Amino acid sequence: MSLEQSDPQVFDLIRKEAQRQESTLELIASENHVSTAVREAAGSVLTNKYAEGYPGARYYQGCGYYDQVEQLAIDRAKQLFGCKHANVQPHSGANANLAAMMALMQPGDSFISINLASGGHLSHGMKLNASAIFYRPGHYELDPKTETIDFDSVRAKAKELRPKVILCGYSAYSRIIDFARFRAIADEVDAKMMADVAHIAGLIVGGAHPSAFPHAHVVTTTTHKTLRGPRGGLIMTNDDDLAKSINRSVFPGSQGGPLMHIIAAKAVAFGEDLRPEFKTYAAQVVKNAKTLADSLTAKGYRIVSGGTDNHLMLVDLRPISMDLTGVEVAVTLEKAGIITNFNGVPNDPRPPRQTSGIRLGTPALTTRGLKENDIKLVADFIDRAIRSKSDDATLSKIRNEVAEMCKKFPMPH
Repeated sequence: MSLEQSDPQVFDLIRKEAQRQESTLELIASENHVSTAVREAAGSVLTNKYAEGYPGARYYQGCGYYDQVEQLAIDRAKQLFGCKHANVQPHSGANANLAAMMALMQPGDSFISINLASGGHLSHGMKLNASAIFYRPGHYELDPKTETIDFDSVRAKAKELRPKVILCGYSAYSRIIDFARFRAIADEVDAKMMADVAHIAGLIVGGAHPSAFPHAHVVTTTTHKTLRGPRGGLIMTNDDDLAKSINRSVFPGSQGGPLMHIIAAKAVAFGEDLRPEFKTYAAQVVKNAKTLADSLTAKGYRIVSGGTDNHLMLVDLRPISMDLTGVEVAVTLEKAGIITNFNGVPNDPRPPRQTSGIRLGTPALTTRGLKENDIKLVADFIDRAIRSKSDDATLSKIRNEVAEMCKKFPMPH
């Protein structure tokens, strides 16, 4: 029985969501549009099976094809990132980070990262997260003038705390990450270096951002965002002993049965990422981001750190109006068919549920085929909507214009 026949309510909600995605412009930096092939794998019969363990060492019978699927995903991940070992089982980026920390530290050990308010991630030591409950986070800072990583702060905090792990990689940082400098500091204090490249992974494999290898001891990532795969996680290393610890930390340390339908979808996405056209995609993501940042700057907005080198940017709204909040702008833009998220800016005086900024990214727009001239029109939509936030008629007009643009750039197949 089909979903439409079995559960028309859920079917209708999915249909409506597909229409919403088709008719809106997705600018959330951590989101993307997967191919039909990835969706087919994610919705396949592979969801029916328990496959606890690893290829060739399962705890259930009937896993022969699952071994082959998982090995494909592993081999393709290793080829993509140029590493020796890959664990494709983490259900999410946060799960990948937790398992990596379990492999690198004992409870109570310290690590250093950047805090959430400066562009970090909740799994990098936010006080309510497991990373701060079981380990002791310390935080390095951004340079207040350049709003880029302050390596003097990294070194000072590393020498003060002598952490077991130095963590780099961010959820709201628009500049190139100097992995070699992080590794040099880690070596000074005999720490392991962990790079969470969830946001920039697709740019790395597409040649649009330097790789965390060979500098990082452990690299974690999500498999969606710029990698354009299903929602999930991935852990990689070149160290044989660390690989064994990571595998134990994923299963049985922090997860049970892997989601084999999602691992199959990861394998499909990794195969797509290995194609030559993915390099063209990654380069266009960065070109589009730079165009968007430049266009908004010309309209009076302030881009944190003065611009972007990757796929995202933080937009400080205060030069337009000190009264504007990020949440207000995000709601306004959604009315105009533009999907974003409110986000704090460095030293933001407003609380996390209000913020003075929004975060914008170009991975999903680039997947749909938008290029620089199209992005300039998107910047116009954004600016017009923000300046007309109280004018529902204007917002409705922009919404219609957005829908017309979306018809020119259909979803990938």
